[in-house]
Amino acid sequence: MKRQFFAQDGGGVRFRMNKDVAIVGGSAAGFFTAYLLTNHGIKPTVFEAADNIGTPQRTLIVTHRMHDLLGTLCESAVVNEIHQFELFADGHIAAISLRRPDLIIERAKLIQEIAAMAEASGARVLKEHRFLGLKADGKGLTMTLVRNGNRRPVEVSSRILIGADGAFSKVAQDAGWPAQQTAHLIQALVDLPRGMSPHSARVWFIPEETPYFFWLIPHSPTKGVLGLIGGEARDTRRALMDFLEKKDLEPIEFQGARIPLYSQWIPNHRRIGKSHVYLVGDAAGHVKNSTVGGIVAGLRGARGVAEAILDGGSRRELRALRWELDRHKLIRKTLNRFTQMDYVRLLKLLRQSNKRSLSLFSRDETGKLLAHLFLKNPRLLLLAIRSLFVDN
Repeated sequence: MKRQFFAQDGGGVRFRMNKDVAIVGGSAAGFFTAYLLTNHGIKPTVFEAADNIGTPQRTLIVTHRMHDLLGTLCESAVVNEIHQFELFADGHIAAISLRRPDLIIERAKLIQEIAAMAEASGARVLKEHRFLGLKADGKGLTMTLVRNGNRRPVEVSSRILIGADGAFSKVAQDAGWPAQQTAHLIQALVDLPRGMSPHSARVWFIPEETPYFFWLIPHSPTKGVLGLIGGEARDTRRALMDFLEKKDLEPIEFQGARIPLYSQWIPNHRRIGKSHVYLVGDAAGHVKNSTVGGIVAGLRGARGVAEAILDGGSRRELRALRWELDRHKLIRKTLNRFTQMDYVRLLKLLRQSNKRSLSLFSRDETGKLLAHLFLKNPRLLLLAIRSLFVDN
């Protein structure tokens, strides 16, 4: 006899359901959801289309919040630590030291480690299983999947389906969620410039080239990745190549991805018939719009979905994540209106007291960071208001 647990629908009515949980997509958020559920007696099945978990490889920078979420379980994915940021705008420089270092991770290794963690705890992982679609029946959801190299589809029933299949989620599409707007991320592996510390990352603000920024992130004593975020892939690659030439850097290889842009909170739970569908990670748009970083936000979303399933429909973690992402959206709206001169003003305002705020609070703690910055220097708030409400 299948064990059962209580869940709660959007109207606050409690009901019983079997603990049949399927997760589509072997992402960091997907495997972390699986791991959290296994720790409470639920043994989900993760369906991943690829043969090699975590591919393609990509170098990422995350805050220390990842350690707060994962502990020491994924330390092998950390390849470097960043203790300082150097910010550049039209010849002006500001250096920001970090109280707790940012972490440079290899995305593939991180996902593989979380997947191993989930499997060791009891989750079942089926690679080379591509999700084709879903339909509701009288008992729950029926998913159609096909194994790579096999033309015969198979059907799998589930009472809870979690879509962790990325920015172009097929689960989200079939369950009725709208498509997300995305941006193009591209970065090149390069040799570090002579004299650059491997524990210092560089950021250039050039709004004529990108509303975001260029970055150079060391992942070893001699090499790093230089990249940017843009709209169209061709234009973004051209901007990267031009910047590499200006900095006299030769690309060794390239890494790229399409990243969802958070425009508004997507309710990441729907009922279909008697079943439940959740979205996590990029599939849910859990990405910080200020920097388009999604690892920490995706892990928090995974914790929120596990909490909702396990704790009678609780949304505490998801509400906190929504507030965080909304603040990042406001920051991005402000920065998108910054001119080159605004960035110069910003760097000039980063005197010692403001540097301390940036050192104490990470970009995953925007509530505390913004409050501290604006209290220390109200001119920063005036600069933000000017950019939001005054035409440049």
